[in-house]
Amino acid sequence: MFFGTYDTATHPRVLVLAQGLRACGASVVECNAPLGISTAERVAAVRQPWRAVPLAGRLARRWWRLARAARTIRPRRDAAVIDAVVVGYLGLFDVHLARALFRGVPTVLDHMAGAADTGADRRLGRGMRHRLLSTVDRAALARSSVVVVDTDEQRDALPPQVRARSVVCPVGAPDTWFTAGAEVPASPDADGPLRVVFFGLYTPLQGAPIIGAAAALLAGRPVRFTMIGHGQDDAATRQAAADADVQWRTWVAADTLPAVVAAHDVCLGIFGAGPKAARVVPNKIFQGAAAGCAIVTSDTAPQRRTLGDAAVFVPPGDPAALAAALDRLATDRAELARLRTAAHTVAGQAFTAGRAATPLWHRILSTRMELR
Repeated sequence: MFFGTYDTATHPRVLVLAQGLRACGASVVECNAPLGISTAERVAAVRQPWRAVPLAGRLARRWWRLARAARTIRPRRDAAVIDAVVVGYLGLFDVHLARALFRGVPTVLDHMAGAADTGADRRLGRGMRHRLLSTVDRAALARSSVVVVDTDEQRDALPPQVRARSVVCPVGAPDTWFTAGAEVPASPDADGPLRVVFFGLYTPLQGAPIIGAAAALLAGRPVRFTMIGHGQDDAATRQAAADADVQWRTWVAADTLPAVVAAHDVCLGIFGAGPKAARVVPNKIFQGAAAGCAIVTSDTAPQRRTLGDAAVFVPPGDPAALAAALDRLATDRAELARLRTAAHTVAGQAFTAGRAATPLWHRILSTRMELR
């Protein structure tokens, strides 16, 4: 059972795990009541505590829905048919409700990023707020039978007592991204500008102002940017881009985003220089590769391990290096075509939902055997 207040439209990681477990042979049901509150709004509630009151009220209402739905999906006499409850990403509170409702059933927490880690990335500081968020993390991890992270580096950052019950599942890409990539022409347009896309929430992790500065350096060159999204670094990114050739789009609906990204030559990854940026492989890397784009991203150990020679890597926080890499691809269309093919091939081999969820599938099976 997938359980919680997660939203697959904004966090497709949950969708990948559900599709992947089905591909592995699991029967998957959902007990879901999306909270409808963004990560930015959650961070604002920590920064300004009075904002937490309406958030808590909304969470209580969603939990009431979840509790009622859980009784419908799983009457008490049928407890044995549920082998695991997977609490979707951003479920640091939901995991406590899951444990209360499904006693004796292993609880899996999808822990791509902790509250304290997110707070540090959003520049909340290291004082009382950080201690509060760390307490939220510790409590959620303690209530989880299995903890899912997305890279070896993220697993190494877990408390030692949690690592033994953790499993690494790459973020992967939902099926719709592969469908969009299958419809992309085999050869890029040799006459038009290099089409570059970025999509995200403009957090420091993503380094969007670095992309804006690179775009400014490429003004007058045959490179056209599409910047999708908004967030904390939005204003700084627009200021850095100056008069560059950029199309700004506040957001694109989740069901049309794969086709929009697939219409570009290059999908950009992350370029932040913080510690979290060095530990993760963002969803846009997996999705862009599945959509048939060439990938340009920061040179970090997990991203290089994931993509190998199927991407272009530049130093984190370096707009000049990013601009130079894109300028080369704008003039070397043969290399661009090679990178697009290589990224799509790697995606088909390693980024499908089934591949991403396989480690979790094996852990659930082994946990079930241990309980029996």
